Amino acid sequence: MQDKIIDLLSKANGYVSGQDISKKLGVSRQAIWKYINALKKSGYVIDSVTNRGYRLVSLPNYLNSESISRFLKTKIIGQNLIVLDSVGSTNDYLKKLGNEGCPNGTVVAAREQTKGKGRLGRAWQTKKDDGITFSILLRPSLAPGEVSAITPLVGLAVCKAIREYTHLDCMIKWPNDIIIGKKKLVGILTEMSAEFDAVEYIITGIGINVNHTMFPEEISHKATSILLETGKRIDSNEFFACVLKYIEDELIKTEFKLSEDIVDEYTQICATVGKNVAFQRGACTVNGIAAGIESNGELKVMLSDGSVCLVNSGEVTVQGIY
Repeated sequence: MQDKIIDLLSKANGYVSGQDISKKLGVSRQAIWKYINALKKSGYVIDSVTNRGYRLVSLPNYLNSESISRFLKTKIIGQNLIVLDSVGSTNDYLKKLGNEGCPNGTVVAAREQTKGKGRLGRAWQTKKDDGITFSILLRPSLAPGEVSAITPLVGLAVCKAIREYTHLDCMIKWPNDIIIGKKKLVGILTEMSAEFDAVEYIITGIGINVNHTMFPEEISHKATSILLETGKRIDSNEFFACVLKYIEDELIKTEFKLSEDIVDEYTQICATVGKNVAFQRGACTVNGIAAGIESNGELKVMLSDGSVCLVNSGEVTVQGIY
């Protein structure tokens, strides 16, 4: 009901009487008054004038669907948008919707994620409204073996959006992190549901450190936020809409493929390329120099004996970063 009231007020030109709201929504004026007060307590600024009614003055600064929709310029991604107050994992929440047939481009975001997942099953938690955590569901006409470009394409899009919006010199740490200097700013996790030779849906979960002022001691040396790097609080809703637009543009432009031009663009802002790296092969740790990115998103590593090894997943340690 509160969403319906906000939608009605946001579309009005001036004040809307309590009686009009009551008639349109089919509830009592007393109930409308209670809902309005609840909205005010949650951060909505609503002007109330006797004999005139209610007028929406401003929306809250935290993530909310009304504010995001005002800034959103996409055609597909985020047109079906769900913003939750709190959730265990946006990826898990969206998987349920995906199995129920939610449309291509559905986005689930949350002000708080209590059971977020990082790579290799690691837990990832942040305080409410510190970060922007969200997941996107895509239904591309691809075979399971053709989805490897999605994570690098999304990483490229998010990195470009952050650079454009904040002017921070962020870079990509292959395969799915975005960093500033030597510290992590963004994590990306892609999961897939497929049958035989066809993808049913792909879910990409993204966590951006936005308003963090501190991190747990065990990761404080390798994590940062937009606030810590710029000293300013950004408009999370406008920024989020910007990120979604960049992701949509990148995926549509490339048709989910890593062209030579896109690989070159990715390589230019990839902090991994040219660095000494280490990764696991079975029980062994392999060391080499990251020589480039392949057209399928794999990392090309030059070993000390001159041979080339291709890495398509797993944990890669980059010298000087983490």
